[in-house]
Amino acid sequence: MLQVKDIIAAIEDFAPPLYQESYDNSGLQLGDATQTVNAALLCLDVTEAVIQEAIDSNCQLIIAHHPLIFSGIKKISGNSATERIIEQALKKNIAIYAAHTNLDNMYAGVNQKIATRLGLTDTHILAPLAGILYKLYTYVPLNAADAVLNALFQAGAGHIGNYAECSFTTRGTGSFKPGTQTQPAIGTPGGPRENVEEVKIEVLIPKHAQNKVLQALFQAHPYQEVAYELIALENKHQHIGAGLMGNLPQALSQEDFLHLVKNNMLANTIKYTPLPNKRVKKVALCGGSGSFLLKNAIAAGADAFISADFKYHQFFDAEGKIIICDIGHYESEQFTVEIFKEILNEKFPNFAVLLSRISTNPVKYFN
Repeated sequence: MLQVKDIIAAIEDFAPPLYQESYDNSGLQLGDATQTVNAALLCLDVTEAVIQEAIDSNCQLIIAHHPLIFSGIKKISGNSATERIIEQALKKNIAIYAAHTNLDNMYAGVNQKIATRLGLTDTHILAPLAGILYKLYTYVPLNAADAVLNALFQAGAGHIGNYAECSFTTRGTGSFKPGTQTQPAIGTPGGPRENVEEVKIEVLIPKHAQNKVLQALFQAHPYQEVAYELIALENKHQHIGAGLMGNLPQALSQEDFLHLVKNNMLANTIKYTPLPNKRVKKVALCGGSGSFLLKNAIAAGADAFISADFKYHQFFDAEGKIIICDIGHYESEQFTVEIFKEILNEKFPNFAVLLSRISTNPVKYFN
């Protein structure tokens, strides 16, 4: 029988909470992590209608993209929608979990879902994060090098872009003199200095996998005292960061491009800047509020930038260099629930996963 924490572990293995933005509040919002769960309801936002849908569908867990709780709540008296949702969830023993900007910042996350719907190819992160990579150096006797490397790879080390099990090794001679209280793998306690043929192993580690990789190193390494160095790097992580950039299969006229975006993203309308009279091939995008990435999109040479929540004066910042396409916040993220479904179906094929049928878009359009 699955518990809430099992579901959370599967999602956070895909989108580690370490990579959420500082203002965010992803994670278990409400409920007991050890609670047994038979079914989960997936949604973009948790509303009162969604809570009722979970009750009617006998779901013990709601998984949302947007957190129900962003900041502290001083009282729960039923005077706001959030308070009433919390009351209902507690009464019906429904746990609520959210994966927000950590899911946004994953290469295969929210933005890749948009890119797939638009048919973009050659995609890459628009603004990759720096300072979240480490270089691990360790020294291993020749006969244990493969075992240690395999353990490091299994724990999450050695990824560079789309390549896995990346490492560099250098052969050399290590020396040590065992103390009287040691239990050396080579030599005798209190014995003479030993000289051993060793391999220096170098691998990259993402920040979220650091503890797991070091535990694997200590368990697989034959030495009682493991010599290693862990160095923080300023390199940018190619698969973690904000926004996405890609190419259309073929260049489109501006009008055809707008039709493609409107139809494939199921958008009611698009707010856009004056068209600079050029065909569209390179496309930048960011689900949700992505105006902060406009300069990145222009610098990357994008012909168009798809996002949401642009303010009036921000449209002027396009300066005829790029087409801003504001398709709406809900419209840009409405397919996020499919990511949750794919993760859980793969990990727990017999677990009941339901997509909410409730449109939680607070914006209505008068045509």
